[in-house]
Amino acid sequence: MVLLDGESLTLEQMAAVARGHERVGIAPEARERMLAARAAVERLAAAGAPVYGVNTGVGHLADVRIAPDELAQLQKNILRSHACGVGEPLSQDEVRAMMLVRANVLAKGLSGIRPVVAERLCELLNRGVTPVVPSRGSVGASGDLAPLAHMALVLIGEGEAEYAGERVAGAEALRRAGLAPLELEAKEGISLVNGTQATLAVGGLKLLEADVLVDAADFIGAMTVDALRGTPRAFDARLCAARPHPGQARSAANMAALLEASEIRASHLACGRVQDAYSLRCAPQVHGAVRDVLAEARRIFTIELNAATDNPLVFGEEVLSGGNFHGQPLAFALDSMAMALTALAAISERRVNRLVNPALNEDLPAFLASRPGLESGLMMVQVTAAALVAENRTLATPASVGSIPTSGDKEDFVSMGMTAALKLKSIVANTRSVLAIELLAAARALDLLRPLRSGPQIEAAREELRQIVPPWEHDRPLSDDIARAAAWIASGALKAG
Repeated sequence: MVLLDGESLTLEQMAAVARGHERVGIAPEARERMLAARAAVERLAAAGAPVYGVNTGVGHLADVRIAPDELAQLQKNILRSHACGVGEPLSQDEVRAMMLVRANVLAKGLSGIRPVVAERLCELLNRGVTPVVPSRGSVGASGDLAPLAHMALVLIGEGEAEYAGERVAGAEALRRAGLAPLELEAKEGISLVNGTQATLAVGGLKLLEADVLVDAADFIGAMTVDALRGTPRAFDARLCAARPHPGQARSAANMAALLEASEIRASHLACGRVQDAYSLRCAPQVHGAVRDVLAEARRIFTIELNAATDNPLVFGEEVLSGGNFHGQPLAFALDSMAMALTALAAISERRVNRLVNPALNEDLPAFLASRPGLESGLMMVQVTAAALVAENRTLATPASVGSIPTSGDKEDFVSMGMTAALKLKSIVANTRSVLAIELLAAARALDLLRPLRSGPQIEAAREELRQIVPPWEHDRPLSDDIARAAAWIASGALKAG
């Protein structure tokens, strides 16, 4: 079981709960902190002093005082009024990740809500109740208000949810799971909707997928280098030590290790080529820069996983209003990841071009066809890769620089973090497909160099690939091949070491 304490949640644990349905609960020490903060909120509310979101309206209406007998209704109204998302729903994995991180934020003990609110989120996860959350509607400041409101509605028996593969009313999902609707008290509605958890859930899961892609890019890039009779000398550790970026060093070491003991490399040691094209020679510099961007995103996301991002927050007997819900750190990281993965796809597409283009490769048949002319070979997969790279370039335009004021200009500068996360989803999928295309082309090129063999790790991977995608010999539809190769990449099968 993953025990939430507001301090130590990891991206890997998030994925284990979101995708692997690991059970989750609240740590005892976190429950004690939550009880202490709740007692402070109740004392302040009883004293009648204005506390944002407890006995006042929200957003531009923060100056409106709410009567004591209407405080519970205020919390319901916050959820109902903020649940105005549109578009296709987030995936079950993304919603489960969002629920988990929200529960962890509450477990930090600064929100001033009863422990039962976080515990009930855990129960939804454990019993397989997944709120239906439309993907569009968040500007990433005051948090992901609309997505979190749709999530929270199910706690009070409203909204919609998926249960046992069926989409039903929230109240029905709770009934089937053996849970009762939760009656919210002062501050609990606003504490459920203020925060960056939708952005973080989508972005965090995509970061884990991106980590797999950059490992695969090293592996597939090394295959292409060998297939094109390139040299691994550019991956020498001394070159990396002279420019010590950690990502570059790791990618260079990966590619060098993969090409050790290659018969293909040994066959052209005496050739006159001095340097390879950048897409081969500079692969560690490009792949490594992507690694470094992902590492920085992981640092930011790990902080955010265990950060109090609602408003206001309770410190002892004092309630402070601030802006921890603002998604700018995530938005910048997501936009950086989008640009980095666009570059990863682009350099892969350039290697595909070198594999199939007869003007750039004299050692292999045109478009890797068995009978060029009668057959088009892999001509069109490069076209598909080019189309995906072009789409990525459009999607990589930063969202984080596009603030649009909201809430009567009270929220006059927002992050657009959720927009950045949703764009990243498409970029990750497109990049995976481009790498799958390079994998198919590199494997075909290596087939054509038989009986020479590449390095042992590459040859072992090729044998496994051939169990998934049969060798290309004559023209055939390739969409299914690309999809199967992309799924294999996503499994994490391609990793040096």
